Amino acid sequence: MQKKGKFDCILLETTGLADPSAVASIFWVDAELGSDIYLDGIITVVDSKYGLKHLAEEKPDGLTNEATRQVALADIILINKTDLISEEELNKLRTAIRSINGLGQILETQRSKVDLSNILDLHAFDSLSGISFQKKLQYVPTVQPHLDQKEGKVYSKCLKNLLGEKNVRNKDDHCMEAIWLKGLVSLRDKPQQMTVQGVHKLYDLEETPVSWKDDTERTSPLVLIGRNSDKDILKQLFIASVTETEKQQTAHFKENQICL
Repeated sequence: MQKKGKFDCILLETTGLADPSAVASIFWVDAELGSDIYLDGIITVVDSKYGLKHLAEEKPDGLTNEATRQVALADIILINKTDLISEEELNKLRTAIRSINGLGQILETQRSKVDLSNILDLHAFDSLSGISFQKKLQYVPTVQPHLDQKEGKVYSKCLKNLLGEKNVRNKDDHCMEAIWLKGLVSLRDKPQQMTVQGVHKLYDLEETPVSWKDDTERTSPLVLIGRNSDKDILKQLFIASVTETEKQQTAHFKENQICL
């Protein structure tokens, strides 16, 4: 970082067995580093010939294999060496990738040749990420209302339980593991859209430069990629937390009435 102005971007190539979340989290926990540079995005290259084999690999104790984790965390997924497999095999690989990561952009390449404009300036983790994320969510149905400031704190508490504490279980009593999450949050009386994103145990809530339009329904959708997920239980968790907050607010109001 002492060579400011000497480069346009930094590309970090990890090993094939690396967990990208460990690198991504650095930019959230190291304030000094994060003030000079920002994380633009995560790119995963999938080998067409052996991709399905790697994604289907089973790890001991039910752990998520490295290939699946790398695909789940990716903002851009490059399916490379497409000339080595048939169209049918390629369709199966596309389907497998989409079943893991439904929001990441897929680019198909040979010899990893790709236009740099497609993999740089992604802004996948800063305040501008809310703009592209909103476009990706336009076909995702949601009925979540916007939250007030106190409910926003409850939102954060739920994420802490899910990501950090990992004490949320599904119907089969398996612990839910969130590998990646991203969402838009609408706070009552706040015109700007908020983005929430998390990798592994860390999450961040940030205000975007985008304001909600007056004629737009304000919702708070959340997309989560992980293991042992149960949509109904997650929905009940957030609703129950908000309901409990409303009860506490009502009880506090009644106490004040009695005191007066």
